[in-house]
Amino acid sequence: MIQAVLLSVLLDEASVRSIHAALEARQTTCAQVVRHYLDRIDAYDDRGPTLRAIIAVNPHAIETAAQMDRLDAAARARRPLHCIPVVLKDNFHTADMPTTGGSLTLARMQTPDDGFVVKRLRDAGAIIIAKANLHELARAGTSVSSLGGQTRNPYDLTRTPGGSSGGTGAAIAANFGVLGTGSDTGQSIRSPSSANSLVGVRATRGLVSRNGVIPFSTTQDEAGPITRTVEDAARMLDVMAGYDPADPVTAFSAGHVPATYTASLDAGGLKGARIGLLTDFLGRDPVHADVNVVVENAVAKMTAMGATIVRVSIPDLDTLTRGLSLMTLEFKAAFDAYLAGLGPAAPVKSLAEFLARGEMHESLRRGLEADQQVVDGPTSSAHQRMLARRDGLRQAVMTLIAANRLDAILYPHQKRLVVPIGEDQAERNGVLANSTGFPALTFPGGFSPPIPTAPIGVPVGLELLGPEWSEPTLFRLAYAFEQGGRIRKPPASTPPLK
Repeated sequence: MIQAVLLSVLLDEASVRSIHAALEARQTTCAQVVRHYLDRIDAYDDRGPTLRAIIAVNPHAIETAAQMDRLDAAARARRPLHCIPVVLKDNFHTADMPTTGGSLTLARMQTPDDGFVVKRLRDAGAIIIAKANLHELARAGTSVSSLGGQTRNPYDLTRTPGGSSGGTGAAIAANFGVLGTGSDTGQSIRSPSSANSLVGVRATRGLVSRNGVIPFSTTQDEAGPITRTVEDAARMLDVMAGYDPADPVTAFSAGHVPATYTASLDAGGLKGARIGLLTDFLGRDPVHADVNVVVENAVAKMTAMGATIVRVSIPDLDTLTRGLSLMTLEFKAAFDAYLAGLGPAAPVKSLAEFLARGEMHESLRRGLEADQQVVDGPTSSAHQRMLARRDGLRQAVMTLIAANRLDAILYPHQKRLVVPIGEDQAERNGVLANSTGFPALTFPGGFSPPIPTAPIGVPVGLELLGPEWSEPTLFRLAYAFEQGGRIRKPPASTPPLK
């Protein structure tokens, strides 16, 4: 009993740094660390608040942790994520667990190898503790699937956890692990980060390999970290970033990956910064009031910490961003090629076969049927026109940054609070990053006022966006705000274990 209480004190809301310190001081073992998070999953995922964030627990996690406990100090020191429990969104390939995409059709799909990012994490010493629910095939923003059901937001059990990486978001917020992975085609890393008071990074296109992640859009897909702190996101990106010959776009990262993103973490990093508050992404109706209050409080705090905040607007932004998604044009070709590449591991060989099974969550059916009708998506004239329009948006964003001498652009990730379960996700602001390839970092901005279903309020996430390869700047600004504010609070629905 005493040991369990001590572990909760050590490990709830723990970071990579604090776990390594506890291991070094012999306050805990790697096996005890993993057991603690497995106990929390057992207590809160299918019981208690029934978050339904987890699709599967890794049956080898404790055994792997015990092996790590036998490593010598030199071996541990060489592994930057030694003994750090990671929750993977279940569209990342794992050689020792099925990769399901949240789909009944893919429920037993066992890939022969880890994906690139997963291998990097394991080589760095991380332990894959579980795989998380997602909006099936990562195709929408409320995190419901035919296999995993509806994931609930631990801050307000009547609301979604964002999406599509909402299982990861709910899991990391509820302390089911220390680090999590997400994929972001529209805003699917940043939406659950905003909704769960977390840090999420959609990196510059080409910085992180998508090899070994179930695809949606070859142009828009990205993989990235979901964590509780900016420092942990930087540590995780250190491991994830880099060239992978199996994903040729990562060749563009050459020369743009620093020795460590943690070098940019500076508690005084807002001093002298010039940040543009994008007023186009602020709502003006009563439903937007809670988010707008958080934004204005953050602006005041950043100003007090030495930043200059410039209120800016992009002319005709609504026209520039309307109907800019390539997902429908690219999904069928990407999914069919992916299934073909899996060989005998794939339970179906095409989108047509997937549809014929009829096992998908009903929220997917209409969209999948429409995608199946696409004949020449990636080679169509419509696709070429869309790429040209995306270049126009890139130019508009860079012009705004240059004309106003900005270090980054700031806005709320979602104009209103994350929606109740049963509603479609509304008014998210992820389009600038997903349609330009520029990096964006979402971080905790504050909370709405408490309500009966959300005893400490509903989280509100802010987002910083910058030019290509500006991740160090985004980390510097977000870290300074985090250190000056200490805004994140754990959800009341998943308290320390007794």
